Amino acid sequence: MESPTQNMAKWRSEIMAVEKKFNDLAQEKGLAVAFEKYAAPTGVIRKGGKVIQGPKAIREWYENDSRPGETLTWKPDFIDVSSSGDMAYTYGGYVFTTIDSTGAKKENTGTFHTVWKRQPDGNWKFVWD
Repeated sequence: MESPTQNMAKWRSEIMAVEKKFNDLAQEKGLAVAFEKYAAPTGVIRKGGKVIQGPKAIREWYENDSRPGETLTWKPDFIDVSSSGDMAYTYGGYVFTTIDSTGAKKENTGTFHTVWKRQPDGNWKFVWD
């Protein structure tokens, strides 16, 4: 039987892995695809003062609002998991890159915060990003 410390380490490792897969998919297939895949059925993002809920609506928002050449990369600096192993949150730095009208690359940096929930199938999906 695993100890609570072993469980916590395992769960943190799962979250780090899912964050990496989420980031990698965003680089490979774009933000719309990645955010749709990793959003829980009730997952939300907050954009432009509005809350966008559900994988399909999130994908549509990214498809309609994104510009060519945009990229978003991130990596958590901190991960915490509930003692029951069904909820977690992460935060860390991100870099959002755009190409302006002159073709110049512009980078904006900041801090992200994501709340994760283990789904009935055992996978982690975000409920807030």
